[in-house]
Amino acid sequence: MNSVDPYNDPFKDFTNRLKLLISKHQNLIVTTLSNIFTMRLIGNKTHGDLAEIAIAEFVNQYMNDFRAVHVGKDLYRAKSQEEDITIINEITQVEFPVSLKAYGVGPLQLSTDKDCKMFQRLEQEGKAEIRGRDAVQKVLQDPAFAEFRKINVLSLIYDEENQSCNILVFDYDRAITATERIIKEEGKDTRGRKHPVYKFYKFYNSREDNGYICEVRYGDAAANALQRGLWTHTRRASEYFDSITSGWISYSHNRNLVELFSHALVSSQTGHEIALKKIREDIARMKHESDLG
Repeated sequence: MNSVDPYNDPFKDFTNRLKLLISKHQNLIVTTLSNIFTMRLIGNKTHGDLAEIAIAEFVNQYMNDFRAVHVGKDLYRAKSQEEDITIINEITQVEFPVSLKAYGVGPLQLSTDKDCKMFQRLEQEGKAEIRGRDAVQKVLQDPAFAEFRKINVLSLIYDEENQSCNILVFDYDRAITATERIIKEEGKDTRGRKHPVYKFYKFYNSREDNGYICEVRYGDAAANALQRGLWTHTRRASEYFDSITSGWISYSHNRNLVELFSHALVSSQTGHEIALKKIREDIARMKHESDLG
């Protein structure tokens, strides 16, 4: 699998610029993340969809030279790639998709392999274990893994107990280069159905607790299609992530936002227009104080 030149990778350029912005104006991302994770007070799943809208608006408001468009769930079936947000570089006019993940610290799904290509290619080996750099790299160079590197995933990983968040990007090239062993394991879900999992390890003699990188889950047709694909673990595979926030940052719940939502749902468009005007004035104030225009 050919490595992508980071200087010609539009997603890498974007995340580098995002990281620079956050390093200079951490208050902006802390405010946004606090608002996003406050949505968990409304419902455990609410924050994920609203995070897509929030991060798109964060880009539009605070990142010069970039524009973001929230794709929307209604376009899911027509998507050729996994995509929640489209980012446009206003200088080069290059567009690229971004998949946003808002997960608790631990297991993280990086992609959904709807056609089971990766799993089926691994099954073709007919082995419980693929060992050695040459043998492993031969499999990973197969066209079935061509999309492995192309998925642009921005992961908002939260630790609810400590109210902290880390924005992470998985380094596919680093993971592929490091893999020297792939092991097929059998597991059981809560209903007792067996779902094989292929786990990737760094070391030739890796065990469950040593050298874990990522895994390809559930290729068979009986499995939940939304659970198939490439997974990793943000704690066990931390060395294969780049932190856009340069580590964990604290967030806090904004209960005024919950009250604003509840009132907005029973008020008219006239009230929304007035509130929106005030909110835009507040964003302008934050941008001015941060010297962003």
